[in-house]
Amino acid sequence: MRRLRACLGAATAVTTIAVGATAFVASSASGASTDLSNRWYAAAPYLMPLDNDPPDATAIMDATGLKAFQLAFVLAPNGGGCSPTWDGTAPVSADTAVKAKIDAIRAKGGDVSVSIGGYNGTKLGQACSDAASTAAAYQQVITKYGLRAIDFDLEEPEYENTAAIRNEIGAAKILQQNNPGLYVSVTTAGTADGTGWFGKQMLLEAKSQGFTPNNFSIMPFDGGFNGAAAQTGALTNFNQILQSTFGWDQATAYAHEGFSGMNGRSDTGEMFSQADFQTVLDYATSHHMDRFTFWSLNRDRQCTPPDNGGRTSGTCSSVAQNAWDFAKFSVKFAGATPPTDPPTTPPTTPPSTGCKTAWSATAVYTQGNEVSYNSHNWKAKWWTQNERPGAAEWGPWQDEGAC
Repeated sequence: MRRLRACLGAATAVTTIAVGATAFVASSASGASTDLSNRWYAAAPYLMPLDNDPPDATAIMDATGLKAFQLAFVLAPNGGGCSPTWDGTAPVSADTAVKAKIDAIRAKGGDVSVSIGGYNGTKLGQACSDAASTAAAYQQVITKYGLRAIDFDLEEPEYENTAAIRNEIGAAKILQQNNPGLYVSVTTAGTADGTGWFGKQMLLEAKSQGFTPNNFSIMPFDGGFNGAAAQTGALTNFNQILQSTFGWDQATAYAHEGFSGMNGRSDTGEMFSQADFQTVLDYATSHHMDRFTFWSLNRDRQCTPPDNGGRTSGTCSSVAQNAWDFAKFSVKFAGATPPTDPPTTPPTTPPSTGCKTAWSATAVYTQGNEVSYNSHNWKAKWWTQNERPGAAEWGPWQDEGAC
């Protein structure tokens, strides 16, 4: 997702899911409550609440009608251990920043799912000793935020680790059993064949444990997927993999299948426009798929210049667009109609004006240091030397905008 760096409480019986039939109540600290159907959790786009210049979720709700957000990512601590953190650095147990955002979303009638894993960092399935301890760590997240939905983003390098995937799938099954009604998605890498060898091994692990989530979703990008035709072809092939793995018929497989795309320019330079999203949305709805999401809302706004100089950014899409164009496809998948009028105050972050000291290939930078490069300001996320700003979306530099 994002490669998703940075990606549901169904019964374990193999049955066709009635999409959107079950409503959940999510309570915020202020006492507000929200009734959302499963369809909204299935449509929730990814949002990094603490990184990549987080947009105001409530402003997106006003502008698009979106009600659900997939918050990313929960990881093991960077220093080691089997306890949940945001992005490996902010312990969930002590969190107030993300909870405040969740409370604000719920106060406006929305809700959140939380995504664990992703592309970067150490995953809890790698750090914890077994499925039970992995589940206990994730249960802290569910309890802390009163979650009704959770996403397991299982991709490289974690899904190449047999023990880690056994822990993650086992934890997902435990959480599903211990939290009746929990909406559980499993997101993994996509290939032209549907998913690769490790993705197929993950499905076989789920089968061996008797675990059936609301959906298995693939990410058809970062692998030669330019345009919607390649993506829908991968979804068709993935459906056949689900059929052969679990013994489902085609309709049941589609009811357990999901799509997780990347809006605009992907990490490998693929381009996915609004028209591509519409084509995949039409495919997903016509085949009665369970999930349609994308990476990410942090990127759902236009760069300056619109193509971002041919680079991939974590904070804008690199395609010409209005703010939150791609979020409106999620709203449509949920069964709602996005508003046509733009908000009075567009929820965008103005670019910085002054350029910082120019980046040097020989200098050593630590977390929080700021530099300028290619007419943009950049902030170091961690220690780095001779790593060019903007060379990789998930590198050590965070784009702070044009200067």
